Amino acid sequence: MCGRFTNMMTWPELIALYRLTLEEYYGRNTEPRYNIAPTDTVPFVHNDREGKQVLEDGRWWLVPFWAKEIPKGAMFNARMEEADTKPAFRDAFKLKRCLIPADGFYEWTAGDDGGRDPWFIHLPDRAPFSFAGVWARNKTLDITSFTILTMPATDPVRTLHDRQPVILDPAVYDEWLSADTAVADAKALISRNLGDALQFHRVSREINSSKFEGDPGINVG
Repeated sequence: MCGRFTNMMTWPELIALYRLTLEEYYGRNTEPRYNIAPTDTVPFVHNDREGKQVLEDGRWWLVPFWAKEIPKGAMFNARMEEADTKPAFRDAFKLKRCLIPADGFYEWTAGDDGGRDPWFIHLPDRAPFSFAGVWARNKTLDITSFTILTMPATDPVRTLHDRQPVILDPAVYDEWLSADTAVADAKALISRNLGDALQFHRVSREINSSKFEGDPGINVG
């Protein structure tokens, strides 16, 4: 699964991941986010009606376009195996696929003392990447939101958890975002992921609190 993630990219680094230009977003910037949690508002990328990539801020907790209230059940992750058929996600999977910029995420294991040990998971050299997701615009509630797709864990993450977020190969970004990509083809793109390249190390338990916003560092204790 993906219950917390980080985005410590500079604004130019974020823009460079996609077909965006600094001029389009002049005056914006980002500050390091070490502990992004569900319901937080963060940038994500999707195509507009003309097929152009745009950056927008959205709530990390999908609110379907037809919902009359914010869902009480967890909507921050969607299983890729069922996202194209489950009512809460299928419309978004068909027409509103998106990318969520990040450079790491967390998973937890049980510590010897009964506490929860957090692990920071990332690509080599902390390279920036994109989670695959779907998004929605709910006009009734005036909420733009998204969810992150998950898949069965591969090595090495499976030693920590049985699920992991889908981290797409940049070579398929355009096809993933395009509304012209059929649902079956979009689902097949999920196999083009970077999960096998992930690395991880343990960090301070301070990160267990969603209110903690500093760098958790490496836990050597």
